[in-house]
Amino acid sequence: MATGESNAHIAAALHITDGAVVKHIGNIFAKLGLQAQDGNRRVLAVLTYLQTARPDIP
Repeated sequence: MATGESNAHIAAALHITDGAVVKHIGNIFAKLGLQAQDGNRRVLAVLTYLQTARPDIP
């Protein structure tokens, strides 16, 4: 997801179904407290991850 891959590409790479990818990504969004109205949740999730992993990144 962080590299901008589609759900289908992620599913193929992990050998899981598209539905499983949707479910897992939804769980990530929920744990990060990201709602649909927040904008592009994929970008926000990656930014949140980077800020957690690298606090020196603004």
